[in-house]
Amino acid sequence: MRFILPVAIFTVLVGFFWIGLSKDPSEVPSPFIGKPAPTFSLSELKNPELTVSNLDLKGKPTLFNVWATWCVGCRQEHEMLMQLAAMDVVPIYGLNYRDDREDAKRWLKGLGDPYVAVGYDPDGAAGLDWGVYGAPETFLVDPAGVVVYKHLGPMTMSVWREQFMPRIQSMSGSGS
Repeated sequence: MRFILPVAIFTVLVGFFWIGLSKDPSEVPSPFIGKPAPTFSLSELKNPELTVSNLDLKGKPTLFNVWATWCVGCRQEHEMLMQLAAMDVVPIYGLNYRDDREDAKRWLKGLGDPYVAVGYDPDGAAGLDWGVYGAPETFLVDPAGVVVYKHLGPMTMSVWREQFMPRIQSMSGSGS
């Protein structure tokens, strides 16, 4: 009898661990799915006199990519973002998260710039409003400015094809 309680607790814990380990870590639920993108207005990375805001994400399906030069996964996904920009399916806006402006400008100059515009978020306040856990994270925003999907981790072609394109096609009736 005295072993029943520890065995029961152990069984419950194993169940929780099993459920947790079987989930895809890139699919972290976001409280913003189905809600308007958080309000923000930031200076543009390359031209601080200009601003990037949530209003820029309206009118068409849009990707909003959170990145930083210190982020290993961001470096891994950068070539993929360049390919997506060349495909011209959706505009890509960036959020340079907790980074140094000059480092970020050098990064884009050296690796290429897939972004229509990049908001500069040195203290991470806008990222916090978006519920960012870290970088990279990519959000899909519909033409009404509503967040419809969030991907954690580097963008890959399979993620693009399997997660983003079906959603984009359902918004616009087409896609590449």
